[in-house]
Amino acid sequence: MPNPKRRHSKSRSAKRRTHYKAVASTLVECPNCGEMKLAHAACPSCGYYNGRRVITVGGGSSEE
Repeated sequence: MPNPKRRHSKSRSAKRRTHYKAVASTLVECPNCGEMKLAHAACPSCGYYNGRRVITVGGGSSEE
């Protein structure tokens, strides 16, 4: 396996890493309740995804 003979400069390493950056998650409005939610995920406030309820959102105590 060939190995580098000389050290790579900091600017050369930085040029290679220019595309490694954090990207904000895509938020969309929930069609059921209007809250903002992650795209392609169940709404955390109402529990709906793709027009039907997929998770139960608990708002109170668990002793009911």
